Amino acid sequence: MTDVIQHYVNGRVAEGASGRFGDVYNPAIGEVVRKVSFASAAEVRGAVAAAKAAFPAWAATPPLRRARVMFRLKQLLEDNLDELARLVTEEHGKTVDDAKGSTTRGIEVVEFACGIPHLLKGEFTGDVGTAIDSYSMRQPLGVVAGITPFNFPAMIPLWMSPIAIACGNTFILKPSEKDPSFSMRLAELYKEAGLPDGVFNVVQGDKEAVNAILTDPDIAAVSFVGATATAEYIYHTGCAHNKRVQALGGAKNHMVIMPDADMEQVSDAIMGAAYGSAGERCMAISVAVAVGDKVADQLIDRLTPRVQALKVGPGVDPEVEMGPLVTKEHYDKVMGYIDRGVKEGASLVLDGRKISLQGYEKGYFMGGSIFDKVTTDMSIYTDEIFGPVLSVVRAKDYGEAVDMVNSHEYGNGTAIFTRDGDAARSFADGIKVGMVGVNVPIPVPVAYHSFGGWKRSLFGDHHMHGMEGVRFYTKLKTVTARWPTGIRAGADYSIPVLG
Repeated sequence: MTDVIQHYVNGRVAEGASGRFGDVYNPAIGEVVRKVSFASAAEVRGAVAAAKAAFPAWAATPPLRRARVMFRLKQLLEDNLDELARLVTEEHGKTVDDAKGSTTRGIEVVEFACGIPHLLKGEFTGDVGTAIDSYSMRQPLGVVAGITPFNFPAMIPLWMSPIAIACGNTFILKPSEKDPSFSMRLAELYKEAGLPDGVFNVVQGDKEAVNAILTDPDIAAVSFVGATATAEYIYHTGCAHNKRVQALGGAKNHMVIMPDADMEQVSDAIMGAAYGSAGERCMAISVAVAVGDKVADQLIDRLTPRVQALKVGPGVDPEVEMGPLVTKEHYDKVMGYIDRGVKEGASLVLDGRKISLQGYEKGYFMGGSIFDKVTTDMSIYTDEIFGPVLSVVRAKDYGEAVDMVNSHEYGNGTAIFTRDGDAARSFADGIKVGMVGVNVPIPVPVAYHSFGGWKRSLFGDHHMHGMEGVRFYTKLKTVTARWPTGIRAGADYSIPVLG
């Protein structure tokens, strides 16, 4: 019988009671490998109740003790990295090396959370008035939730839950129903690390579970990463129910290539940034903006044979450089964009649709595609494709390239490749994008900085992890204190003026 992925509530596996299930595929073979139970609203409510009951004791736990749980979790994640990566590969399709790398980036956030005693330190000012002191503290919100996407089933839950929990909150994770197994293993590792029951809970499911999270009165905050339309829905629905919300949406990341750029470095960068993880990254480079026709021609000449030579296959093969797309539905969507790009008049230099792997005919495999002479009105330029498709756009000069980036509705990530420090500094200062790389193709901030875009790539006021994450998962309290000195000042009916 096919395994069924269940929920995890109050420190133990909770068998689903809704009678609704989803199929979990191995995209390399195109077959169902397990089922996942879909939570009803009542089951979500049960998880919230467990988290609410666990909150007072966990919030009262000294930050140093919370940090010690994070130290143990970090070690357990590292000890089990091979197993965790294979879980990700089997259900998502990315290569084992990519799965390990992205999980490691998540572990770095756990490492950052180990410093929570320092991160929660407030400010103190003595003698703001005669014998009066003022100080601030950051306190947890209560029950918080994370809704995470299919493309990083390990990394993004680790961007959210360690900081939320280290800050003293209790956490509900609703992972993608496409690759849910990591979430259950993470719950087990949290418990093994010493986390009390009810502090970390997992509810599997679809939109019913999402809506239950967004409307539950006992959930104080929601974090989300996914498509822009869903991010906008989650932001507005959550805010309408008086929640704090950070909802990270889609992207269309441009790499601007200046005439003085090192073209060997550029081609290396694009290979990883455009085709790594089959392009299923919100930080993937999907548009190469070549400044001048000469740069564009050189880029196409260098990239075409390298993309043709990409080794495509199942992610468990250590020689494979690009695995399958996550589902048949998504595969069909990406194929449709390639069809549309041809109809819209772009030049299809390399067609990734023409690929067949012996023994994996039912898998969702696609080769890398390159479009040249793409214009800004084409759907392959305007839309987030989320697949191994690179659009090359030709700009006549630096100003036109910057205008393209700044005019796009998304503002997640961007990069410039140049030897010119003046151009790089001007680009970093003036570009309307949240994360910028200078000769770095995927400028994902390290754990102690914060991740997030601008424009329609982020709904909400706080970016993710780093100090922005600590601020999101806490509320500020300021105390002004005076202790008796033996002198009574008498009643004062106006706002006090200190000093």
